[in-house]
Amino acid sequence: MTSPYLSNISTNPAAEFSKTTRITNTGALTSHGNRVGRRAIIEILEAGLRAADPYYNVFKLMKLAGPDTLVIGSPDFEPPGDPRSGEEIIDLSEVGRIFVLGAGKGIQRTAKAIEEILGDRLTGGHVIDKQGTPLILDNIEVTFGAHPVPDEACVRGCERILEICRNLRPDDLVFTVVGNGVSSLLTLPVPQVSLADIQHITYRFQIERGGPTLDLIPIRNHLDRMKGGKFSRYIQPARAIHLVAFLRPSYRELMEGEIYQWLHTLPDVTTFADAVNSLKKWELWDETPPAIREFFCRADPAQETLKVPEFETMDARVFCILPEHLGMAPTACNKAAELGFTPHLLFNNYTM
Repeated sequence: MTSPYLSNISTNPAAEFSKTTRITNTGALTSHGNRVGRRAIIEILEAGLRAADPYYNVFKLMKLAGPDTLVIGSPDFEPPGDPRSGEEIIDLSEVGRIFVLGAGKGIQRTAKAIEEILGDRLTGGHVIDKQGTPLILDNIEVTFGAHPVPDEACVRGCERILEICRNLRPDDLVFTVVGNGVSSLLTLPVPQVSLADIQHITYRFQIERGGPTLDLIPIRNHLDRMKGGKFSRYIQPARAIHLVAFLRPSYRELMEGEIYQWLHTLPDVTTFADAVNSLKKWELWDETPPAIREFFCRADPAQETLKVPEFETMDARVFCILPEHLGMAPTACNKAAELGFTPHLLFNNYTM
């Protein structure tokens, strides 16, 4: 029977998953012209593309060191200043079930590495990827949702994640995986607000007004049952390993920095008042659906987002699996130097 969570799959044989190379037509590209030069360019590009793919870094972060021992950790992926530093050595004989949960554009690449490392020890899980992405997972369910304006599929994916979380036990281990696009794909409106309301305000704010993600964050975080760190609450009482397919800021920046408040397995510093102020700043308050205005004005403390003190009581670790120093540009430069070239990096900057 076909799973309802495998809908909207892009069936493209040419996009077949490969764990060895990202450039699949190397032979054709290097069969003519300056073959030596072409091979060098292919090696440089391949190195950069692999560095931008979280799949490969997960293998650097975690490994099985024996039939019952999982080792997780590396200074390359640990946020500087994290009070919970060092390797995690997990005795799998004492672990009940292992799940992978998360969302983001291309997040299956991260989940695929975990599938391959754990093999039959992985119980299952559920992730939400963007519509049109090929299905590459075997044991983890996938829902394909819309981005940047969320749709019903995003909601169904979140409901499935919550269904798994409701049965978690203290001896279970949960890997969360998030990356760019998670704020749309991970959408489960609070009961007082409809998906149509969320779609309306997202479209008006981000598409029509061109409001930046930084200003949209407090609005989305407070209208959702998953965002703003609430995701992590549902994982309790299980142990959590949070994998963030993103840069590696300091631990304190990750916890409290404004630009990182869209990593929804982690804490959120924004408030209901911030959400209201953001809508007024972009002159959208009067056009906001009444249900949203009423919800924000009520500012129910029980529906506030996860804050740092609460997060730090949880049994959880955080690893950023796309650190800048292992990123595409530095890695491509290193490969060029290894091949005898003098690399020149003309531009390397990240902005929200």
